[in-house]
Amino acid sequence: MKSKIKLTLVTAMALGTTSAFATNGSTMIATGAKATGMAGTGIGKSHGAESALVNPALITSVDGTEVSFGGTFFMPSVSYDNGGGAGTQDSAADLSVVPMVATTTKVTENLYIGAGMWGTAGMGVDYRESDANMNMVTNLQLMQFGVPIAYKVSGFSAAITPLLQYGALDINYGTYAPDGSRVGSASTKGIAQDLEFGYNIGLAYEISGFTVGAVYKSEIEMEYKGQISQAMSDFTGSATNPSMFSDKLSTPAEIGIGVSYVFGENAVALDYKQIQWSAAAGYEDFAWDDQDVISIGYEYATKSWAARIGYNYASSPISEQIGTNGGLINTFNLLGFPAIVETHYALGGTYNVNEKTSFDVAYVYSPEAAETYKGMMGQDITTKHSQSALSLAVNYNF
Repeated sequence: MKSKIKLTLVTAMALGTTSAFATNGSTMIATGAKATGMAGTGIGKSHGAESALVNPALITSVDGTEVSFGGTFFMPSVSYDNGGGAGTQDSAADLSVVPMVATTTKVTENLYIGAGMWGTAGMGVDYRESDANMNMVTNLQLMQFGVPIAYKVSGFSAAITPLLQYGALDINYGTYAPDGSRVGSASTKGIAQDLEFGYNIGLAYEISGFTVGAVYKSEIEMEYKGQISQAMSDFTGSATNPSMFSDKLSTPAEIGIGVSYVFGENAVALDYKQIQWSAAAGYEDFAWDDQDVISIGYEYATKSWAARIGYNYASSPISEQIGTNGGLINTFNLLGFPAIVETHYALGGTYNVNEKTSFDVAYVYSPEAAETYKGMMGQDITTKHSQSALSLAVNYNF
């Protein structure tokens, strides 16, 4: 049974690889076109069936049954300068596609049930044509399947979403001598996969146009056998401090609150969440810091169409490390997992074809961020990273 579930998730992910998203760290700022158009706000703002991906307590806005499906085209631009005189090299991982589907049904006056499958996070680079950057190729992919169950009474809603998460990680690289001969490489053996369970909890309260929401997303412990520990051992040429780098790379816990206010055809929303990287297995090995994420969004909605705008900010979870293994960690973070983007600007909209069918679109731009740290040999290494993303969705109500 587990292998069949894994095959289903792999098939869905085969629609595209998920690398270098419009992200807070390696977590997408949003996983639906409506929330994306408001830069991720959705903890205290209902987006219909799509709320199953943000705050499941808000699927209670659906009257009947709603289905939403679509996807996101991510277009990152990442470059790296190893400080050795070769100059800046560009990553070839400049396009990826992530699917999303969510549905919600009002079962009784108080009970709502949904289902969804969505890409949630990822990060990666492709320098396979660049000897100067050790032909580094990294690819982390995460997808979740969830079944939100919500109950609403007197304006108060509570929900839980049991989750099944599929993850895949691949790290490959080579090292070369000055004469161009290959002297080393990662002895990882292809993509490592894992399938684990987690859960999301959501709360919401609505009164007189105001909605207040809260969410908690559990840490999901993922392990990719033979990837991180082997790659790091090969990278250093020894098994020094083998316990420092395990094969675990868990999805971090998140906690957040949000509020929105609807007045006439206008709505404003504000979210705050903390992504707890520092306590997540694997990320703590690479000294990632917790992220405090602030997002604000505005929506103008008529019976025929809606327009959205938003802003999202979170400081980079990676910072320069010093001391033993500092240069090693800096190199792997900036070269292989450059999660340094901080600011996102979003635009979006909806067109209602009729009472049953509508189309969503959203665009996110993250301006270039750059960081320079000390590498393994004490040299300055520099990564530059910018992102853009286009999300599309179709919604059907019946």
